[in-house]
Amino acid sequence: MPKKKTGARKKAEKQREIQKKIRAGERELGEQPCNLMMTCDQCQRDQKSRAFCYFCQAVQKLPICAACGKQKCMSKTGDCVIKHGAKFTTGMAMVGAICDFCEAFVCHGRKCLTSHACGCPLKNAECLECKRGVWDHGGRIYKCCFCGNYLCEDDQFEHQASCQQLDSENYKCMSCNKLGQFTCMRCKICFCDDHVRRKGVKYDRSAKEIPCPKCQYPTSETKDFSVSARRHAYGRQGVAAYDDEEGASGWGYGDSSPHGYGSYNAGSDEEDDDDDYDEDENEDESEESE
Repeated sequence: MPKKKTGARKKAEKQREIQKKIRAGERELGEQPCNLMMTCDQCQRDQKSRAFCYFCQAVQKLPICAACGKQKCMSKTGDCVIKHGAKFTTGMAMVGAICDFCEAFVCHGRKCLTSHACGCPLKNAECLECKRGVWDHGGRIYKCCFCGNYLCEDDQFEHQASCQQLDSENYKCMSCNKLGQFTCMRCKICFCDDHVRRKGVKYDRSAKEIPCPKCQYPTSETKDFSVSARRHAYGRQGVAAYDDEEGASGWGYGDSSPHGYGSYNAGSDEEDDDDDYDEDENEDESEESE
């Protein structure tokens, strides 16, 4: 019978696995130090980790390094650009720069200063739905688990709820009439077993996922996801609904039209009410004349 693992051994194995992922660059976007949750010291509002508060522009007392995630520099003989000896540094004494991409502080370590900007996880982080970058909103950045595109905190749930939809009306391959066994969740196109592989291109046999012939994003089997051919337009951005006879019905969530959420354009009802009111007045006048 194997020996029971102690708490220290479990902690050491867990830390070893985390370090392996960090070295291999397999860290998830939600665990990156530049994308952590932060609470402002002044206004007490939650937001993404950044140099200045998005709401009140206050500087935080204990900034977090966007590269290594530390709040206190304790290295005595490390690669610090500013040497501080045996003295531990926190706050602005630990800061060396501000990243232009993630808007977060970077510590004064030489490795962090030279390597973070080139490999910043939020370098091209622009929301697919609202086209906002890191500097345009205060929330965290997410990645869609289906298409792999960047999403802001406001649109992540609505996008992922409608991401498993195809642009076509059926599951057939776009090049032939066969049933599409593979689906590219970024292009929203199905491919059969013959057309998912491009002619003249050698594929790695050990690779589990075949890249999309159009965008090179890894394809997945259609049966693995609940891919639907029906489209449902809804969400925060607002889409005007249409009727068969009268055209735009005018009901939409967050729509900029006068028929938006929380408002009701009752023009036809008001006209009917005016006609009824005029008829009542004519009847009263006729009775008085008699």
